[in-house]
Amino acid sequence: LTLGGRLTLARRRAKMLVDGDTGSTSDWDDRWNHIKKFLERSGPFMHPDFEPSTESLQFMLETCKILVIGAGGLGCELLKNLALSGFRNIHVVDMDTIDVSNLNRQFLFRAKDVGRPKADVAADFINSQFHIIVCGLDSIVARRWMNGMLEHILNLSLLVYEDGVLDPSSIIPLIDGGTEGFKGNARVIFPGMTACIDCTLELYPPQINFPMCTIASMPRLPEHCIEYVRILLWPKEMPFGDDVSLDGDDPEHIQWVYQKSLERAAEFSITGVTYRLTQGVVKRIIPAVASTNAAIAAACATEVFKIASSAYLPLNNYMVFNDVDGLYTYTFEAERKENCSACSQVPSDLHFSPSSKLQEVLDYLTESTSVQMKSPAITTTMDGKNKTLYLQVINLPFKLGLADGQELAVADVTTPQTVLFKLCFTS
Repeated sequence: LTLGGRLTLARRRAKMLVDGDTGSTSDWDDRWNHIKKFLERSGPFMHPDFEPSTESLQFMLETCKILVIGAGGLGCELLKNLALSGFRNIHVVDMDTIDVSNLNRQFLFRAKDVGRPKADVAADFINSQFHIIVCGLDSIVARRWMNGMLEHILNLSLLVYEDGVLDPSSIIPLIDGGTEGFKGNARVIFPGMTACIDCTLELYPPQINFPMCTIASMPRLPEHCIEYVRILLWPKEMPFGDDVSLDGDDPEHIQWVYQKSLERAAEFSITGVTYRLTQGVVKRIIPAVASTNAAIAAACATEVFKIASSAYLPLNNYMVFNDVDGLYTYTFEAERKENCSACSQVPSDLHFSPSSKLQEVLDYLTESTSVQMKSPAITTTMDGKNKTLYLQVINLPFKLGLADGQELAVADVTTPQTVLFKLCFTS
């Protein structure tokens, strides 16, 4: 074909993909030639134990199952890259629905899809047990919960050990990508072998919360006005019924918060309250940059390809990307924590004085960068009986009343299983 002919063919294929029409179910001639160059011939960066053959490509095309969690800006890029890399068995999980504001960067969606579940639309466009799991999430809580699920499998001993040595073939690798504006990261996690999400929780800064006194009495920013409506006005007025919680994905809820925030802003001569900002504050949306999503998705998809084919050594194990001022990237090996609350069965120590209050323990669990829980519920065992330490009250002034070395079981939305802590009294 001439250059013009090749361009015409490429445009036709691209249009077929965009319109959701793949034509024939069979591959066109030489479709996977670019993949075969990596898998069917030797190269300087190939894994020393890898033998080029046609089997790796067939495994990727016919057998390998990929679970992608998150079909937003990063997830759309991931799905596109994985599909074009030869993966056909791709499953998508996303609990969100499509909003008009998604269409500028989440390119798998069209105007006709607004209101439909993202996972349904993405799965329709791109095309148990999974061989590889990829996370393209914008929530630290969801990321930690997924990490906890895989590590929970580890704790249930579903991984295979031979003579005390972990069989790598029994591991379900987790590829995790994240972006925030012009910054991003990609990492490879092998449960039971490498550092998990919670091992490096200090790398995720705690969510910024505005002081309540500022929100209630001295608002200065449009965000203060929105938070006032979200935290104080919604529970007071209950505009949609006593049992209806604020839903960031419900346009009627967001519209109500937006109008009330405008009224609050007008009282204090504050400008800048918009519908998009309101939704962003309510849903804790982090600004997305398409180029950053593309770079991180490419890194994650590359790691999936390397692991699925075994042709190249995977990332070891954390890559940082920054294009705020120029382009900067580096990798380092995140190390496992021996007392990690997610991937070890060793209780983490809590150091408090015997006179400490229960509120101090609660504050530590929610504010510490190494724990970052959201709404912990604490139980313990005393005299052979389970005792619940109620945390629903606003103030917890009473003393712990527990013994040194007492184990505390803490349940929280950030993890699917109970986390154990050991109370260590200090002098």
